[in-house]
Amino acid sequence: MKLKCRKADGNGGGITDPNMTPLIDVSLVLVVILMVATPLAFQSSIGVNTAAKTGKQAIEAARSARIELFVHADGTVGVNRMIVPRAALHATLQPLLDQSSTRMVVVKCDDDVTHGDFVGVLDEAKSLGALGIAVVGS
Repeated sequence: MKLKCRKADGNGGGITDPNMTPLIDVSLVLVVILMVATPLAFQSSIGVNTAAKTGKQAIEAARSARIELFVHADGTVGVNRMIVPRAALHATLQPLLDQSSTRMVVVKCDDDVTHGDFVGVLDEAKSLGALGIAVVGS
């Protein structure tokens, strides 16, 4: 079998046109790697809490820093396990939010609570200055 090779030009010189395929392949691989790595560089600032011996203490501190609301079907609202009428929610919630360092409110409700009553409690908490509102299912 004969192998076909490029022949030098007629002057006796070498091959003058370089093979660009490996250069293009390597360049495209680098572009793909940079495209994949760029979003990871922006997400590196996400803080991850790892478990430690003080994990239970941290959970208890987080629970004490948040305000828990429970909307009952009879028109009352539980504010940190203290039952108050819906009309007195403003006067009860405002001092708690002022003293809270996180201003986090966690809201639960009975199954029989109407959508309007539930959203009304959420709106009132937000208007009183709650920075974070979490809705928890029962």
